[in-house]
Amino acid sequence: MFSKFEEKIKLKFKDREILKQAFTHRSYLNENPSKGLKHNERLEFLGDAVLELIITEYLYKKYPEKNEGEMTSLRAALVNAIMLSEVAGEIGVGDYLLLSKGEAKDTGKARQYILANTFEAIVGAIYLDQGYEGAAKFLENFLFNKVEKIIKEKLWIDAKSLFQEKAQDETGVTPSYSTIKEEGPDHAKSFTIGVYLGKDLVAQGQGSSKQEAEQDAARNALQQKNWLD
Repeated sequence: MFSKFEEKIKLKFKDREILKQAFTHRSYLNENPSKGLKHNERLEFLGDAVLELIITEYLYKKYPEKNEGEMTSLRAALVNAIMLSEVAGEIGVGDYLLLSKGEAKDTGKARQYILANTFEAIVGAIYLDQGYEGAAKFLENFLFNKVEKIIKEKLWIDAKSLFQEKAQDETGVTPSYSTIKEEGPDHAKSFTIGVYLGKDLVAQGQGSSKQEAEQDAARNALQQKNWLD
């Protein structure tokens, strides 16, 4: 079942069962108790720690000019659910998930978190099966290339805080946010939010949560005002 996934990630597991466990969501066991499988939450716990250490070492060596705060922000942007689910999608994690029928129907934010958590579980499984070097190689191949995108698009910046700081410095006005549009069912909401200076709409942003849409709106506003540099 997982041989194509192994080909995709250029890695051959010694213990296929641990790879299967990485893809097994707790909900699947509730519907299939007789299969004798274990869910992936312990692997996710381990993978989260391994991921943080490997990324920290990478950033420390790659960017000797960056201070602790900048590296912390970069790491946070690299390991958030949005980025990890994006990478999980690129390597086809969604094709192998073992989920309950209900969970399998989920889209949007719920699916995003499942993909991100499964990615962490896969890192944990690789660490146990292939060691630190194996896990580091996997992340080098599939995650580290996102760092340049994060830096180029300034995804590591807290856009709302920066826009508020710039707006107060430049105009003396504190930005406000308002929902322009809310669409979709509860499990797959989409929000459009506007950011205003006084009564003036500066920019809009989209996201699967209000917080995400506000960050997107603030980032777009920073670009609109040329306040990113």
